[in-house]
Amino acid sequence: MTTPAQASSAAADLALPIVDAALAERLRVRLADVESALFGHATSRAPFVTEAARHLLAAGGKRFRPLLVLLAAEAGDRPANPEVLTAACVVEITHVGSLYHDDVMDEAALRRGADSANSRWDNLVAILTGDFLFAKSSELTAQLGPEAVRIQAETFTRLVEGQILETVTPGPDDDPLQHYLEVVAGKTGSLIATSAHYGALFGGAAPEVVTALTEYGELVGTAFQLSDDILDIASESEESGKTPGTDLREGVPTLPVLMARSSTDPADARLLELLDPERSDLTDDALHAEALDLLRKHPALEEARTYVVARAQEAKKLLDVLPAGAVRSALEAFADVVATRTA
Repeated sequence: MTTPAQASSAAADLALPIVDAALAERLRVRLADVESALFGHATSRAPFVTEAARHLLAAGGKRFRPLLVLLAAEAGDRPANPEVLTAACVVEITHVGSLYHDDVMDEAALRRGADSANSRWDNLVAILTGDFLFAKSSELTAQLGPEAVRIQAETFTRLVEGQILETVTPGPDDDPLQHYLEVVAGKTGSLIATSAHYGALFGGAAPEVVTALTEYGELVGTAFQLSDDILDIASESEESGKTPGTDLREGVPTLPVLMARSSTDPADARLLELLDPERSDLTDDALHAEALDLLRKHPALEEARTYVVARAQEAKKLLDVLPAGAVRSALEAFADVVATRTA
């Protein structure tokens, strides 16, 4: 298993390119501090609980959320405020806790290349470990004061609502795409919005900057998940590290699939048949390969890319509230990387 020290050293590689060398070095140092603190917070009096709680932390991850906290804090006059580090831990521990629950819901065997907690132990251990991490994030949030508690409570409500909505089939009068976007906004957008919110707030940014960066985070968070949807269809496994069409095989609705399903073009009859779970079983390798090929050629894939890039452009427009410079450029790069990522 990866040790806390090894995981901490991995923080030297930031999840996005930052041109300004001084800013990049500050973020590396602070992210390493966050990484070390995360393992300290994921500690229990019971050794088994500590092992389970550190399991997914040790598996790594891009640490997008704590990095965004640290970067947003640079928009204020107190980026080194200790509360910024605490807030970065809050969002990552909340995120990791949600992964334990996600893996139970998805019956996942792997997470970040390692055995999922439910696979290594069982569903009960995974669920309670996620609960333990949520409790730890609440303890940390309490240290940040009443406003942070309110923000975290609202965020957690949205996150759980998103998870629940994901299990609900849209009604006959509901727009499936709009329903899915609500799921994405809750499950992913909410916590990334809070990451930017916390960073700007505890970094001492002006109120208008805090508001703008919170909205920026919501859009970037949505783009982050939707770009993952595109990767599921468009990527090659050697490029992205993902198995192409995993969500497609499992019948998980994604942006390109939902856009393709809205087609009324008779030429799409075969694709629509394949995407209909009542008429086609995409666990069949041949049918899965056919559906994946047709989706890659379909205009819906480019339509999905255009939609995601547009969300990133909206996010970047919100950065007009910041002066030109290294921080604004890095936040713009963050939005671009999220929207066009290949891994």
